Amino acid sequence: MARIAALIVLLIPGVIAAYGIKLMRDMFFGIQASWMPALWLQFVAGLIMFIIGIGFIGGFLLHRDRKNNKVQKRFQKENKRP
Repeated sequence: MARIAALIVLLIPGVIAAYGIKLMRDMFFGIQASWMPALWLQFVAGLIMFIIGIGFIGGFLLHRDRKNNKVQKRFQKENKRP
């Protein structure tokens, strides 16, 4: 059950990132989305969606790998216990 929940948590930002790529690609070909007032705004919105989606997926994977102690030394958190 936990794996299905993790898949769903990763699926939503993945779809957002994919839609961001689609918006940026459409801007290069001059295809404007009906809900966007300008092409440059469409590119900026697509870039923001892409960065947020990929950033969330990357952070999720880094958190999981840190928890399982599968990261390099430079990515490990330092314990700040007194």
